[in-house]
Amino acid sequence: MKTTLYLLLLVLFIIGGCTENKETSDSTGKGAIKVTIMYPNGVGKTFDMDYYSCRHMPMLAQLFGDKMKKYEIDKGLSGRTPEDEIPYLAIGYLYFDRLSDYQEAFGPNAETILSDIPNYTNIQPLVQISEVVR
Repeated sequence: MKTTLYLLLLVLFIIGGCTENKETSDSTGKGAIKVTIMYPNGVGKTFDMDYYSCRHMPMLAQLFGDKMKKYEIDKGLSGRTPEDEIPYLAIGYLYFDRLSDYQEAFGPNAETILSDIPNYTNIQPLVQISEVVR
């Protein structure tokens, strides 16, 4: 019985992984601010998805606190066709109610955040800040 319980807990831990994510109701809809962080693919480029999803992004959630409404992560699988190279190894999304919320959250934490990047990639990320239209 104990062995079965331990195995069940182990399976739940493995399946659950590090899926912790900040999420509120629909505060990420129209008018929200989305910060998109893109990691382009290329020769010699590396990306540790486990570190990014289990350590880096949760660190951002902790540093940004309630100013950040949620985050999402995309892992690149393919280009337009299966033969096409993956354009981006990963894309991260951070959601805020207002641009000023992002600026106030990022500014004081910039050094900590930027110094963590070499722990999971050798890629210089591209960043775009957008307003959610739909």
